[in-house]
Amino acid sequence: VLERAVESMPTPPQRLLVWLGPAIGPDAFEVGPEVRARFVAEHRQDAEAFRPVRRGRFMADLARLARLRFGRLGVTAVYGGVDCTYADPNRFFSYRRDGSTGRMATLIWLAENGGALGDAHHA
Repeated sequence: VLERAVESMPTPPQRLLVWLGPAIGPDAFEVGPEVRARFVAEHRQDAEAFRPVRRGRFMADLARLARLRFGRLGVTAVYGGVDCTYADPNRFFSYRRDGSTGRMATLIWLAENGGALGDAHHA
């Protein structure tokens, strides 16, 4: 998804600015060895985004994985990615934490007149 999004932009990657929104953080996102293996098989450098924990399980850092992917695409202005949805129940929904369904949305858009991006509003 990240690669296709960057490739579809009419702006060169080195001129893009990326904001990584809230997501489950590296201390809360445990995955099995098959998840790590898929990432590492494609790009060996992705191994640095996985920390071994127990019995072959790993903690995955989604923000680090995104930064690595953007870097390979030539995008250097990558910000955010520090808010953990699992660790902050007062601000974020987390199915892994709560065990029930909820909804969040992130919106991005380009202004047709080439101006600044609009402001997102909470519903």
